[in-house]
Amino acid sequence: MRPIQASISSSALQHNFGIVKQHATTAKVMAVVKANAYGHGLIHVAHALNDADGFATLNLSEAIDLREAGIEQDILLLEGVFSEEELRIAASFEISIVVHHASQIKMLENAKLTRPIHVYLKMNTGMNRLGLLPSEYLSSYQQLNACQNIGDITLMTHFATADDDIGIAAPLKQFNETVKTLTAPMSLANSATILRHPEAHADWVRPGIMLYGATPVGGTLASKFDLKPVMQLTSAIIAVQTLAKGESVGYGASFTASKQTRVGIVACGYADGYPRHAPSGTPIAVAGAMTKTLGRVSMDMLFCDLTNLPEVNVGTPVELWGNIISVDAVAEASGTVGYELLCAVAPRVPVKVIA
Repeated sequence: MRPIQASISSSALQHNFGIVKQHATTAKVMAVVKANAYGHGLIHVAHALNDADGFATLNLSEAIDLREAGIEQDILLLEGVFSEEELRIAASFEISIVVHHASQIKMLENAKLTRPIHVYLKMNTGMNRLGLLPSEYLSSYQQLNACQNIGDITLMTHFATADDDIGIAAPLKQFNETVKTLTAPMSLANSATILRHPEAHADWVRPGIMLYGATPVGGTLASKFDLKPVMQLTSAIIAVQTLAKGESVGYGASFTASKQTRVGIVACGYADGYPRHAPSGTPIAVAGAMTKTLGRVSMDMLFCDLTNLPEVNVGTPVELWGNIISVDAVAEASGTVGYELLCAVAPRVPVKVIA
């Protein structure tokens, strides 16, 4: 069996959940578990975060999986539903939905449901992705409030700039002014808002990436927020090559040795979820020591510099990211974000759940 493995730490998940609660002391917590819990395993993460007040996912199938796994807390579909049939199924499983478009309101008005459904009415405050315009928000709320298929209504938005210097003052003001005549619970805060903008914690917070120990704020280490990595992606050296000065390694000969260089071949490639575009110099840990990748990542293997690690040989453990090398460091070197790397770990990589 190939030595690659993703280890998922339950204790780190619970620690990061505690950081959420430290920041948002009075708010309920809607843990975001979309995309297979950011690559960490939907059902395991939900059970590990049993103290959460609710769970948010994307697909109806994921929401049903949570219910069938015994999850009794609120479950929210972040894009809502796409057909009346999905709406009926969501209602039957007591799954809440985001409403972000007039067509969804029409669907709710026309549907024949066995029980009312809880909705989160989403306002577009500048993300320009999903959400009703502020000018149509109040009338949409009144439509839903008059609809017999609707149970509770929660007011919702998603800030586009919570993680950078622009902040959220303008969109938060717009949201608050729009809803000032309404009396309803609110859900505004994603991970960056939880950590940086306590004025927007409101009634429900929606932590995502921070639960998994990666940073939601570019340029700030996750450790600065006391977040712990939940996933450790590991493998091993499966071969060693010694390059003479002028020799190259890998496809395209993209790395050429400027001196004699000892190269380790690691059983991990882009088919495992490691970024193909990670350049030479991306950090990697071998036998607990930091070194760097060399050359082009291939489908099943990548290369690392062992020149200063003479004791390393075949079988020596390697960490791609986790406790020594942060996933954010690999992402930064690769021109992406930790979210993408965590979500991209391939199904062929064995997953081990640890305490």
